[in-house]
Amino acid sequence: MLYEDHDLVAFRDIHPKAPVHFLVVPKKHVEDHLSLDKEDCHWIGKAHLVANQLAKDLNIADGFRIVINCKEKAGQTVGHFHMHVMGGRIFSWPPG
Repeated sequence: MLYEDHDLVAFRDIHPKAPVHFLVVPKKHVEDHLSLDKEDCHWIGKAHLVANQLAKDLNIADGFRIVINCKEKAGQTVGHFHMHVMGGRIFSWPPG
């Protein structure tokens, strides 16, 4: 576990796609990005701040990518909202 509080957990991805690859996940069940509502704004903002702090702690603050997949066609394989944070290598554009 990299981080935990009342709203969120963060942990390393079990199938990393970069030297540093972790997930930031809400404890509240939200199926996907389209299922977010205004009551979720507090933890969405906090999730980005947690990602920033962990990027600093894990030495990827010189460049990292945040990915939120929404629905199966976009690569979402788990039916629970989560943010991927990846760094430690150069990423190409466009992804996928």
